[in-house]
Amino acid sequence: MSKDFIHKARGVSSLKCHLVLTTKYRRQVLTDPMLTRLESIFRDLMEKWEGRLVEFNGESDHVHLLLQYNPQTEPSKLIDNLKTVSSRYLRKEFATEINQVYGKEVFWTNGYFIASCGGVTVEQLKKYIDEQDRPAE
Repeated sequence: MSKDFIHKARGVSSLKCHLVLTTKYRRQVLTDPMLTRLESIFRDLMEKWEGRLVEFNGESDHVHLLLQYNPQTEPSKLIDNLKTVSSRYLRKEFATEINQVYGKEVFWTNGYFIASCGGVTVEQLKKYIDEQDRPAE
């Protein structure tokens, strides 16, 4: 089967989501070295969660992640872990830069944006399901 699928237990899945994380108060604190480090952190964390980081990029005040995860993963717990661990590493490794912007132990805003995504549009999927060869009575 395709490398794009996750094989786990008795199932095969291809669950993907688009996640956007924003810095606290939308402060423009992220630099290119920080974004490079974040990509590495997120990639390692997704492997631990038995998923993968498909794509990553960001700007000075937010990041975009395209994640693939397995059906047993609770997205809210995954996101909490991604935010907690990445914040801890960045605050430790880039303390000088981050402490100039934030006085408190904060980094990410409490909220996030997440949207499911896949290889086809909803309309294409509806059409595919509608066109199944249903047995006649």
